[in-house]
Amino acid sequence: QMQLVESGGGLVQPGGSLRLSCAASGFTMDSYSIHWFRQAPGKEREGVSCISLRDGSTYYADAVKGRFHISSYNAKNTVYLQMNSLKPEDTGVYYCAAHSSGVPVLTDDTTWYDYWGQGTQVTVSS
Repeated sequence: QMQLVESGGGLVQPGGSLRLSCAASGFTMDSYSIHWFRQAPGKEREGVSCISLRDGSTYYADAVKGRFHISSYNAKNTVYLQMNSLKPEDTGVYYCAAHSSGVPVLTDDTTWYDYWGQGTQVTVSS
């Protein structure tokens, strides 16, 4: 069964850091693109960052550019999202999604993605 599992969320103070993981099982990530989204209470899901496992190209939303870094560890079939200088507005449930095209774009059409994880909660608060 193909699935994605996120981990690494938690409670952190403003200015702190967290590293999220997105681990795949049942399929090999190396031809896919992996995408991170987040959803704050009462708000729509928004794209955060993505990476092509085919060529390593990446994309970041303006809200996280310069603070977040996405990377992959193909041997572990895992993608990481390093989040630094966290702000209260970064709070939300973070999801990863996979698409077989390998194209690192963030689309709001959630049905475009092949697989979704269950999400991990990130809370930035003092």
